[in-house]
Amino acid sequence: MKLLKIFILLLILSTGFADAQFTKAELQVSGLTCALCSKATEKSLKTLPFISDIKTDLLRNTFILTFKNGEAINFDLISKKVQDAGFFVNSLKTTFNFDSVKLSSNTFSYGADTFRLMNAADKPLTGDVAVTLIDKGFAPKSVSKKYLNQITDAAPANGGRIYHVVI
Repeated sequence: MKLLKIFILLLILSTGFADAQFTKAELQVSGLTCALCSKATEKSLKTLPFISDIKTDLLRNTFILTFKNGEAINFDLISKKVQDAGFFVNSLKTTFNFDSVKLSSNTFSYGADTFRLMNAADKPLTGDVAVTLIDKGFAPKSVSKKYLNQITDAAPANGGRIYHVVI
């Protein structure tokens, strides 16, 4: 019985941390010229295990990605799948829930990765906030260059990747 109570307590505590995650993303792809191009990209993205649903907007060349709850998101894989289909990521704006995340020195962690906010002046962030990835491969060169010219990030202690984002 004591073991059951401990298990239930751990379950309750772990579900409180599950709120801190990426929930969806708007992916704009450049180079799409027809519905078949869009379909090829969508088919490539559907192979990713952390994506639960994809909605396509052919007029804006965007894909609305819904992520599976509790699954780790790998943004580099999203970019790779788009490139493998023969296209390029023009922008990737994702929604992150900051309710149980501590922002320290304009950075936050998700899984093994570190996210550095490039335009936040230590603002308190709560709830769902749209963040845009600005690293090479996720944004046009002009956007990346604007923010990333003087960056000298050291590798994160947990061995993950550093992503640069703007709000």
